[in-house]
Amino acid sequence: MLRRLTFSLGLTAALMLVVSATAQEIDSNQPVLMTADNLSFDEDLGTATARGNVEIIKGERILNADTVTYNQRDDIVTASGNVVLLEPTGEVLFAEFAELTADMREGFLRGFRMLLDDDSRLAAASAHRRGGIETELSRAVYSPCRTCLGSDKEPLWQIKARRAVHDADAQEIIYRDASLEVLGVPVAYTPFLSHPDPSVERKSGILTPNFGASSLLGSSIQVPYFWAISDDRDLTFDPIISTDQFPVVTGEYRHRFSAGENRTRLSFTQDDAQGGEDRIRGHIDSKTRFSIDELWRWGADIQLASDDTYMGRYGFKSGHTLTNHLYVEGFGARSHAVAEGLYFQGLRNSDIQEETPVVLPNLEYSYISPPGSFGGMTTLDADLRALTREKGATSQRISLTPGWQISNTDSLGSITSFRTSVQGDLYNVNDVSTPNGLKDAVVGRIFPQAIVSWRYPWIRRSGPNSQLLEPLLALVLAPNGGNPDKIPDEDSQSIAFDETNLFAANRFSGTDRVEGGQRIVYGMRTGVFGELGGNSTLTVGQSFRFRKSNPFPLGTGLEDQLSDIVANLQIKPNRFTSLLYKTRFDHDSLRARRTEISSAVGPPALNLNLNYVFFDRTSGFADREEVTAAVKSKLTNQWSAQIQTQRDLTTEGGTLSYGGSLVYECDCMNFELVYARTFTTDRDIPRVESLTLRVTFKSLGQIGSSIF
Repeated sequence: MLRRLTFSLGLTAALMLVVSATAQEIDSNQPVLMTADNLSFDEDLGTATARGNVEIIKGERILNADTVTYNQRDDIVTASGNVVLLEPTGEVLFAEFAELTADMREGFLRGFRMLLDDDSRLAAASAHRRGGIETELSRAVYSPCRTCLGSDKEPLWQIKARRAVHDADAQEIIYRDASLEVLGVPVAYTPFLSHPDPSVERKSGILTPNFGASSLLGSSIQVPYFWAISDDRDLTFDPIISTDQFPVVTGEYRHRFSAGENRTRLSFTQDDAQGGEDRIRGHIDSKTRFSIDELWRWGADIQLASDDTYMGRYGFKSGHTLTNHLYVEGFGARSHAVAEGLYFQGLRNSDIQEETPVVLPNLEYSYISPPGSFGGMTTLDADLRALTREKGATSQRISLTPGWQISNTDSLGSITSFRTSVQGDLYNVNDVSTPNGLKDAVVGRIFPQAIVSWRYPWIRRSGPNSQLLEPLLALVLAPNGGNPDKIPDEDSQSIAFDETNLFAANRFSGTDRVEGGQRIVYGMRTGVFGELGGNSTLTVGQSFRFRKSNPFPLGTGLEDQLSDIVANLQIKPNRFTSLLYKTRFDHDSLRARRTEISSAVGPPALNLNLNYVFFDRTSGFADREEVTAAVKSKLTNQWSAQIQTQRDLTTEGGTLSYGGSLVYECDCMNFELVYARTFTTDRDIPRVESLTLRVTFKSLGQIGSSIF
């Protein structure tokens, strides 16, 4: 019957008689634990052999094998059959045969395989270990692929090299005479290649270059260099070198602090696209966030460009406006305070920078008290704003709005709410436009308002569904007027009337304009909610003003005594189907003045997305009608495809863009082929047709190319 034996260092020495003075000196502080099915000794040869499920633990290393022999004279351990060596770093070495020093830090291995930290694999015909740090491989193969295998379980891609070295201290794998194979076919060769081993999260070095060709840049190459400055700082320098334009110098700096972080990207180049004269163009995009303590934080956003079209021309993402924002804000249990400054850079052709306002400072404070003895709560909103511009009106405003609110649910389940407030504003304005010309003035305003709202949700259970029917009603009382000509409208120009602000106290978007007069608001909310998560809801409503005069401009849907009808329909019967339909109907003709539709139908195998938007000329916007459609398909677990188009449906419209993509994703490789074509232009930004190929090899980085 086989016996399992476990030895301490002293027992091993007594039984094996194989602990040399050198080994004792080196390993006196490291106990050896051994288990095996059988143990034999040869005193003449000075060897001890363990057979069957052998496990030797020495320090932080563990050796497993079918057979292990220790030679006292040479101080050598040989292992054969299912050899496994577990390293202190977590790496696992496999071999058919191993000849190691007694401390298992050096030696020779045949039929070598290594499992790295991220389950990547190294294999070689043979390997030499040196100092437990460096492993030199002969006829090496490396691949991180596990789930995405080719035919006959061959890795999707692998690196083969005549010689390779894994340096644990440098955390690097170095290859000589290396070739990259995809599905067993060699696609690239290099005499030298290196990459960090999987234990490395970040390391300085050249990243995989991107190649491209375009009508704007010509042939181009972008070779990023990553500099790990320290554990908390790094810099990526990735200039764009092209045949038809000056180089674009670009890079990103990141810095993490104990209480915050900063990320800054900048670029610049020399360009003659504007006016034919060479000039320096560039941009900066920086974001900083810091926590001061548990309640307070501060941040800064910097977005600046040399001109309106630079970022769009060279592919840096931007909207129509660049916002620079410096702020400090605090959060209390029932309060919020912020102090901020804002600077804007408009990128539209119609934007005039001298007329764009600078807001500094803007101070805001909001507070809501705990419920009182009757459930009522006191509220307070306050702000101070100073607004300046190089050309046009400037103003300073102090606003204070105390209020009180209470809500009650009666025995029948109906909910009645009451809110009252008094808004007090004081303005100092210069060069404000009035019917009598430009004026300077100090003007004040006191604006009281009261709102009574009522809703009665009726809920009925019907089989697996719950049905909701909820009438909505509100009465708003306020003095007429409230908007003197000498108060400039700086923050209330954007008015989007829909179901979200139908019952709002002030349907203007800001403080400069108030909604005076008396009105009644009515609507209905209904819905069906299923046990399995499906649901459908419909909200519809309208308001009626008691007086014909009102402060809203034409096209907003609020300019008449009877407002337009707003509605919101959402249908989601299951996780594969959804529809959102928002609309605004003219109150006389019931013709749609504004419509937004967003829908998604189908499982991942075949999914259709459709977005439609329509604004008529009287809706407060320019006449606009557009549709965007996309068809997505997850062909297999790895392959997916998509096609999309955007089209202007107005009389003088047409196709705005179209494109498609083919994507392959697995654990060790991403492949993406993207085609896109745009038909719009903006000054020196031309129409673009592009075909982009991106291939990302895990551990090696990304290879990209573009054709325009």
